[in-house]
Amino acid sequence: MEEQKQQTDEEQEQRDGSQQTDTCDYEPSAEQQPLPEGDVDHTDPEQVAAATDELTKWRELALRTAAEYDNYRKRCVKEREEFTRYATRSLLEEILPIMDNFEMGMQMAEKEKGSMIYIGMEMVRKQLADFLAAQGVQKIETKLGDLFDHNLHEAIQSEPSDCEEGTILRIIRPGYTLKGKLLRPVNVVTAGTKQDEAAVEA
Repeated sequence: MEEQKQQTDEEQEQRDGSQQTDTCDYEPSAEQQPLPEGDVDHTDPEQVAAATDELTKWRELALRTAAEYDNYRKRCVKEREEFTRYATRSLLEEILPIMDNFEMGMQMAEKEKGSMIYIGMEMVRKQLADFLAAQGVQKIETKLGDLFDHNLHEAIQSEPSDCEEGTILRIIRPGYTLKGKLLRPVNVVTAGTKQDEAAVEA
């Protein structure tokens, strides 16, 4: 009886061992394993060519994106510098008419240059001029007899004259530049054409 039980136990152990062998993790060799999705079989020319083309495409895209980003960064830096450089433009444009009126007052006060009023106004004018210069504002030098320049002048009227057409006859209002760019053109009266003279005579 004991021998039969022992034999039965041995058979059970053999069956359990067989089941453990069947259920254990088994990894085939690298040569037998299937290629993971996305890997390239280097022995297949078509797969190698396709992978090379794909790599080239992504490399060109990366280079193009990097170049576009660099251009964008440079453009932002330039725009920021431009904004900082000309941020006071609107304020200065509003100050110029005040400067014009002040200059008119100075012309009236020149009759009494020794008066305290004139001396005080002269000090204020110098302060205004120094402030504008510190902001990069410069007066456009224009003289009677100069030729009209579309980049600097604005002709508000033309008159018959013996001078060459486009010659500046009168300066109505001074103009200014801001750090090399036109802030306000010079308002001038220019010499007209011969046709204008004939029309006036008629």
